[in-house]
Amino acid sequence: MSGPEADSSLSAPGRPAGLRRLLPPIDSPRYHLLLGGVAIFILGPLGGISAAFMNFSIGFFIGGQVLAGILGSTITLGYGPEGKHGANYMQTMAASVAGMCGMAVLIQARYWLGLPDVPAWQLILYYTCIGMFGVGLGMVYTPLLVDRMQLAFPSGLAVANILRALTDKNFLKKSVAKLGGGIAGGYLGGVASLKSTVVASLGLSTSTLGAGMIVGARIALPALVVALIGDRLKPYLIGIGWLEADAPFRKIGFIIALGTILGAALLDICTILLEAARRLRQKNAPPARPAEDWKRVNVFRLVLWVVFWGAAVAVVGHTVLGEPLRYLAVCIGLVFLFVLVNGISLGISDWNPISSAFVMTVFILAAVGLTDAGTGLMCASILLIACSEGGDMQQDRSTGWRLGTNRVVQFRYQVVGIIMGAVLAVVLARVFLSAYPVLKIDQFGHHVADAQKWQSAMTYKFVGALRGITTAQPHVMKALKLGILIGLGTEIIRKLVKRNPRYLPWSRATRGGRVFDFVFDAFLMPSPYASSFGGFVELPTCLWWAGGGLIGSLCEVALTRINARRGGSADAGIPVDMSTTSLVGGGLIAGDSLAALSVGLYGLLQTLF
Repeated sequence: MSGPEADSSLSAPGRPAGLRRLLPPIDSPRYHLLLGGVAIFILGPLGGISAAFMNFSIGFFIGGQVLAGILGSTITLGYGPEGKHGANYMQTMAASVAGMCGMAVLIQARYWLGLPDVPAWQLILYYTCIGMFGVGLGMVYTPLLVDRMQLAFPSGLAVANILRALTDKNFLKKSVAKLGGGIAGGYLGGVASLKSTVVASLGLSTSTLGAGMIVGARIALPALVVALIGDRLKPYLIGIGWLEADAPFRKIGFIIALGTILGAALLDICTILLEAARRLRQKNAPPARPAEDWKRVNVFRLVLWVVFWGAAVAVVGHTVLGEPLRYLAVCIGLVFLFVLVNGISLGISDWNPISSAFVMTVFILAAVGLTDAGTGLMCASILLIACSEGGDMQQDRSTGWRLGTNRVVQFRYQVVGIIMGAVLAVVLARVFLSAYPVLKIDQFGHHVADAQKWQSAMTYKFVGALRGITTAQPHVMKALKLGILIGLGTEIIRKLVKRNPRYLPWSRATRGGRVFDFVFDAFLMPSPYASSFGGFVELPTCLWWAGGGLIGSLCEVALTRINARRGGSADAGIPVDMSTTSLVGGGLIAGDSLAALSVGLYGLLQTLF
């Protein structure tokens, strides 16, 4: 992985030529009005409608970054290579709008629980405060997850590749066939998985396949190992009362997986703090290199932002919505943990387990005395929205890190998107629920004629967890503690082995060392950040994820050998992270996003007319 490429293609002095003459100057007020207008009134609502419809009809939605990146780059095409930053600003704002619109299912959950309506302005205000808090905290963690750990963020990489390829003629010539082929394959596979029951039964997800290609086998295989172990352990877990007879492993697996990430993150955070303390004690330590201009943020203002909006969530939740302050405080505190944990998961596997964070929060609130489902819904919504928008923030920053996009300006675009998204989330929820009263029917207690059409799986999961808070579930906390111990122990062993002065040269210089290092990472002692994915999703999804990783790694090995025989690389002159597998994998993610949008809009139009 490499940092942002140098912006060497600055415009020549003089009068702009071609299409650029019709466009406003870069960084002028008209420039930002153009980008903001397109993003907030066209790209954002387009992705938002798709996200809301998919969450109501299926129970999941695909983030809007890739789709908005493709469409946004057409607006800035006339700027040439410099247009990638403008397209990045647009996809940042549009993705925020779409992500907030996906939260419309929280209003549906109120109907399933038989709760009274809440005035629209109160929900908009509450959701806005949570979104602002989430993006601020996501920005706080950016130096750790993006700059220091340099996590892959597969969708963020896909967007960066798309923007570079579509705004630079040199990159476009070398990458259009690979990127275009991936998009076509992803679109066809995405449509087939959404419209064909036969294909859907295979669990095909072209975006999962593409993300696996980007991260490679070393990251993708551990998830499959965990999923297979969980599948084999189901009889034992059923026997000890941790699983119902017909429940999938992930019903308890996601709790254990969250624990493994927490355990590993705990060790990493302690290591970072120790390194910081050691540096402070070194009087003669060289001064830290100043950050590049595009990377600089005012840390003091950012901390004030997080404190202000965290307090605003508590004030609005307590004084406007009447929720108990102590439960709001617990959830606000949990956001600091889960935005980090979910960000690591998103950076490794392209999976942001927001619904798992919601369910886990409900269990924690129940453990501290909560018995009211309505309070649980409103308080756990803090985790759902904050983790969703905080993850979007980190993923968008990973795209900006590769492009060298100004972080402060990107942050401002995302903030505006949060406001528009909060409004649209409430509006779209009211529109859908009014147009289709079937969405208000509780699927737990009633037979729904259109259940196949309106599965609302995310709402089903939320309501199921909220209805279980009055039932003691001690096995949940036991599973969480088990996961923490596994994650902590695994990460300690990994660090002891990887930092051994003899291991590093042996694992790189000898064939046997390279083989053992791969087996160690993929099977023997995989990173908890990578293996945890197997606890969040079903086994078929892990198969496609691992398949993509194997395909990507095998292709990279084959291409390396072919280029060595030819005496050079066909990819010379383009960034390292725009490799063939990255472009094809990113194309698959983009194609799946386009398929989700087209199927979602088609389904909406079909139901309307």
